[in-house]
Amino acid sequence: MTLAPMTPLAALPSPSTAVWQLGPFPIRAYALCIIAGIVLAGVVTEYRLRQRGVAPGAVLDIAVWAVPAGIVGARIYHVITSPEKYFGTGGEPLKAFAIWEGGLGIWGAIAGGALGAWIAVRQLGLPLTVAADALAPGLPLAQAVGRLGNWFNNELYGGRTSLPWGLQVHVMDPDNPGHALRDDAGNAVLLPGLYQPTFLYEALWNVGVAALVYFLDRKLRFGRGRAFALYVMGYTAGRFWIEMMRTDEATHLLGLRLNVWTAGLVFLGALAYFVRVRGPREYLIPLGAPATPVPPAGGDVSQVDLSAREAGSGTVAPEGYRVVGEEPFRAYRETGAVPDEEPPVADEEPPTDADGDAEPSAEAVARTGAETGDEAPAAARDRDS
Repeated sequence: MTLAPMTPLAALPSPSTAVWQLGPFPIRAYALCIIAGIVLAGVVTEYRLRQRGVAPGAVLDIAVWAVPAGIVGARIYHVITSPEKYFGTGGEPLKAFAIWEGGLGIWGAIAGGALGAWIAVRQLGLPLTVAADALAPGLPLAQAVGRLGNWFNNELYGGRTSLPWGLQVHVMDPDNPGHALRDDAGNAVLLPGLYQPTFLYEALWNVGVAALVYFLDRKLRFGRGRAFALYVMGYTAGRFWIEMMRTDEATHLLGLRLNVWTAGLVFLGALAYFVRVRGPREYLIPLGAPATPVPPAGGDVSQVDLSAREAGSGTVAPEGYRVVGEEPFRAYRETGAVPDEEPPVADEEPPTDADGDAEPSAEAVARTGAETGDEAPAAARDRDS
């Protein structure tokens, strides 16, 4: 009897090289993936910001603050949650600054990026919730592209598997970072067996989250940061189960990886925000910059191409923005006239008499007199005159 071979019939390969030399300069696949993801998120966010009335180019002003702050926050979170790699026995403290070798925590990236974005939108006069909702579909797309950097680095994989999409993983050379270890024959050395491609699961999940946020936001017209909250819920739901499949070194708390607990807590926070916060979608009218009327295309203001006025007044940076609803924004796009501000709602309590009862208004007194045939009291007549 002949036994069937144990070699798998199908497998996902991994790159054996993650760094290329361009003269004296190393070109790192991880960095290229991060940059490509940032550019993709920027393009999506710029388009969505323009749909809501923000002047062209605002995403660059936001990115100047948000991207560096996000990278710093991501690295700080990674170092804090994996201190043994840098400060434990045999650790190298200076490696904490080597972000090109991998190690960026998404939770720190979101916290740091949010802080940077908050600084930027305050300077631009934008509500943070508008910028966050515009970013909501683009951010998971950026994360999906960034996960390809983990594939090049042969990292963030799960346990052994016999699935046809099991991942081949190279043993990376510690003396030649970014390159697989080679045997005497010059062949790249592989770890035995196949492994769960958790980086790929997360990348595909993020693409699905981006599609979910985009289509639900298009249909339900979320406002006040609820589209961003939906993204957070979608991402953390996937990260929760994918994180439990990973086998790389991580800090554990009560038997679970720290990131599992973080994903669960962040999900609950986003869910609470999504449920409690209500309000229509916000649109912005620029102040201090001339407007060119652009008739809406069709009946959906979200389909208006707000970049059409770039050739004219788009070069004039607005002094700030006024938050309006969909109808005033539609009227503004049709006529170019900035709508009048709505009068504030009076929150003063009506005057009371000596007994603490509310005094009737002059109109009520006059109406009562007309019904009974009596003239309104003199005080009421004086107030009416």
